[in-house]
Amino acid sequence: QVQLVESGGGLVQAGESLRLSCAVSEAGFTDINTLAWYRMAPGNAREFVALISSGGVTNYAVSVRGRFLISRDNAKKAVYLRMSSLKPEDTAVYYCNAVRGIHTYWGQGTQVTVAS
Repeated sequence: QVQLVESGGGLVQAGESLRLSCAVSEAGFTDINTLAWYRMAPGNAREFVALISSGGVTNYAVSVRGRFLISRDNAKKAVYLRMSSLKPEDTAVYYCNAVRGIHTYWGQGTQVTVAS
């Protein structure tokens, strides 16, 4: 079982930055294939934001490319999402995601609100 706990959300003004963190439980961390961030805005489906593989390969949604940066710290068993130049449309609950084999795990989410 992999447990994910997000933190770092909050209220910011448009144009500001924020860093989200996701602490990953020790159990099975080394077997995790990918770590990712998703988000869900009110009235919308959950959507992909960014992903990082065990080998450090990254992928981003078009809407955040160039503004967001995903990274992982294997020693700390954590994944981060550095968000810059935030826009009101980035407002959403952000979820940490881990895939290990055929299993997918989710955190409880952290709210990010960007005021115009």
